[in-house]
Amino acid sequence: MQLTRLKEFVSRTGLWRAQARAPFDRPAQGGCATPSDIKDYALIGDCETTALVSKDGSIDWLCWPRFDGEACFAALLGTPDNGRWLLGPVDRDAQTTRAYRKNTLVLETTHKTPDGVVSVIDFMPQRGKSSDIVRLVVGKRGQVAMRTELVLRFDYGSVVPWVQRLDKKTLSAIAGPHRAMLRTPVNVRGQDMKTVGEFVVSAGQTIPFVLSYSPSFVRAPAPIDPQQALATTQTFWRNWCKKAPVIKQYGEAVTRSLITLKALIYHPTGGIVAAPTTSLPEQLGGPRNWDYRYCWLRDTTFTLQALMNSGYYEEAKAWRDWLLRALAGAPEQVQIMYGIAGERRLNEWQVPWLPGYEGARPVRIGNAAASQLQLDIYGELMDAVHQARSTKALASKAGWALQIALMSHLEEIWGEPDEGIWETRGGRQKFTYSKVMAWVAFDRSIKSAERFGFEGPIDRWRKLRAQIHDEVCENAFNTKLGAFVDRYGGTALDASTLLIALTGFLPASDPRVRGTVEAIERDLTADGFVLRYDTRKGSDGLPEGEGAFLACSFWLADNLVLLGRHRDAKKLYERLLSLCNDVGLLAEEYDPHAKRLVGNFPQAFSHIAIVNTAHNLMRKAKPAEQRCEHKALDEQDQDPAVRKEGASAG
Repeated sequence: MQLTRLKEFVSRTGLWRAQARAPFDRPAQGGCATPSDIKDYALIGDCETTALVSKDGSIDWLCWPRFDGEACFAALLGTPDNGRWLLGPVDRDAQTTRAYRKNTLVLETTHKTPDGVVSVIDFMPQRGKSSDIVRLVVGKRGQVAMRTELVLRFDYGSVVPWVQRLDKKTLSAIAGPHRAMLRTPVNVRGQDMKTVGEFVVSAGQTIPFVLSYSPSFVRAPAPIDPQQALATTQTFWRNWCKKAPVIKQYGEAVTRSLITLKALIYHPTGGIVAAPTTSLPEQLGGPRNWDYRYCWLRDTTFTLQALMNSGYYEEAKAWRDWLLRALAGAPEQVQIMYGIAGERRLNEWQVPWLPGYEGARPVRIGNAAASQLQLDIYGELMDAVHQARSTKALASKAGWALQIALMSHLEEIWGEPDEGIWETRGGRQKFTYSKVMAWVAFDRSIKSAERFGFEGPIDRWRKLRAQIHDEVCENAFNTKLGAFVDRYGGTALDASTLLIALTGFLPASDPRVRGTVEAIERDLTADGFVLRYDTRKGSDGLPEGEGAFLACSFWLADNLVLLGRHRDAKKLYERLLSLCNDVGLLAEEYDPHAKRLVGNFPQAFSHIAIVNTAHNLMRKAKPAEQRCEHKALDEQDQDPAVRKEGASAG
């Protein structure tokens, strides 16, 4: 009876709802198609948010208006009923290939059918008064029957909007503060509470679709010219890519990674998200599912290295300014991550109506790790700030007072146990990497004071630096294993110890470093790829099992370069590149048993590592002896204080 009345209302008003029932009305795993394999997704974005597009032409993930906004397409973590936008050939057996247009974030997917060939060009222009997804259907040969299915579901697949036709070419969908407008010459209609349409595209014909987002309480934005938007978007990305140095070998992989990192920078603030997704599992079917749509201090410092090594100083400066704003406050209130505008409250909650990627539950929004103590962030911050000051384009005295305050706080807490780099949920420990990075914090602060003439308690810092160094060497090296281990007095290997030489804590020539690298190669790899640690030990508070952590595998390659094993380093690097999908994107991890990418996607950490390890491999000198080859840094690289600090860690 209610559905009959709804249909009568739709008939009278010209409105239709996007589906017959809300997702709560069906079993979580019921009846609809599962999302694509992670490797089958490509990324488009406007430097404020991104969307994931599958090979079959379905946009299965999109958060509006920001990276951390409420998803309106959430099929990635559920079913098509949770929101998606399909645009592809009616013939489901079409042969499909795709690629980004050179040096852009413009995706072109080509479908070959018995009747003809068609391309779909997907992109998001840099934002004006609205955020837009443009999809151009271009006939290449013959005639191809196409179909579209738009299923908008605001608030992570739970809120069904009202859809109204404004004119022959325009639909408006509104739910609370959100409004999306679809503009296309195709005659779409409401069917089964979705917006659908079928059409035929002929050779030489271009049929546009533009989906625009703006707040529902402001004037609707004017339509954009899709062809002009394509030209402007391509020019934007190609001009941006011109700033990068030419790398003869691995240049294509490095450029794609830099574009990906740029796409993960929130332009209005300079904050960099770790990934544009949440809850893609580190173990298929498991609970290691986290929200990565925030700014980790650790990740952004590694990103700063990649950007500066590649000549992108504007983005590095924007990040530095974001950092100073985010850290404002009492030193003891520093967090390990923030929102993209510097927000502190990232309360974690679970989405009960989303079944999770291939059933991996829970789906999490927010991240409870924001409240953890992770001592390593102080080292990463001080290293990044020192690097920035050592660069002409970023040279500044800004932040030294804040740095003094942070170091004063670190003097009081460096000896405490913490949750560590891997954000364990099994209790605090005295993790080796945390103490090594406390040493880095004092070391880089001393170097900044000495080099730039800043005033500070340098003598006290020198004593603490020496004390920490002695303590780590005494308590974190396991003589039976001949390697540094995960924590003081521990017996387990940990991939974070690969950063000991890369940070300059010990030289690569030290037998303890060599022993650590060899032990990890022997006992902490799966199919040659490095694991973070052995989850079977059960010390992280979660069920065992996850994939190989790709950034750690790049760190191993960096260490092999330092050890003079260039052939082995190159072989490992190229194996890692082979894990990229067909458009050059990497997730956080790789499951060597299932032969699949796992974890959030695309992952900034992985693409940072592609860039930094490529620079390390291409240098004539060892990475520990020369941080960056870019001509803008040549003068600074002559300073021994910079050269001794270690490689650009992936």
